[in-house]
Amino acid sequence: MSESVLFSVDNRGVATVTLNRPEKHNAFDDALIAELSSTFDKVAADDSIRVMILASEGKSFCAGADLSWMQRMAEYGFEENLADANALADMLWKLNFMPKPTIARVQGAAFGGAVGLVACCDMAIGSKLSKFCLSEVKLGLVPATISPYVIDAIGARLSRRYFTTAEVFSSQQAYEMGLLSESVTEEELDGKIEDLVGKILKNGPVAVGAAKQLIFDVANRPMDKTIAQETSQCIANIRVSQEGQEGLHAFLEKRAPNWQKD
Repeated sequence: MSESVLFSVDNRGVATVTLNRPEKHNAFDDALIAELSSTFDKVAADDSIRVMILASEGKSFCAGADLSWMQRMAEYGFEENLADANALADMLWKLNFMPKPTIARVQGAAFGGAVGLVACCDMAIGSKLSKFCLSEVKLGLVPATISPYVIDAIGARLSRRYFTTAEVFSSQQAYEMGLLSESVTEEELDGKIEDLVGKILKNGPVAVGAAKQLIFDVANRPMDKTIAQETSQCIANIRVSQEGQEGLHAFLEKRAPNWQKD
């Protein structure tokens, strides 16, 4: 792996994936997309990892597409552009459906595809100096591959505005829109993320993953007998699981469950 993506895991099982092209404002190119995709696979497959933080080096979280990559794409035909877009879509899919919780640490600018990265994470904490922009239409393009995740995060009504105006919006606006979980000062950014990490680590790792999957399974479905039966089966399965039994007994015995580390 090149130094464009840094990867580390601490002794608590907290993984940090860091975009490391500060001289390019962490802009995407095909190589960075491939590295992120591979790293997300690694995180998903490692049962010792409890939570993942997506961060970046430098002044910007991510400035969207890299200029040299855009120049190459301008020379591509349809099939090459389709393969290129599929690679980006696959990377975003892996991030969105990561089987463990993800937190975006957003400082500085998050433009274009970077808004998709933020929307794909389960939680996103931004500094008050962060700026956001769905800038694609300025180039005669559209935010196509990120659109399912951004629309899910901010809703269709706001997407109608920001997809078409390409206006810059603030961290506070991003919070009010639902793109950010919280907007804090630069000094508070890491502390707030650590607070979220600490809360997640107190919970059963299998249950956390199952709870995240439950949202994907239930959201936007009609409330009918089928979904009632599926959710009943879900809780029954987890109650009799090894982790569920440990959690219930720990609660009744007034002790910490075995997944909590000192």
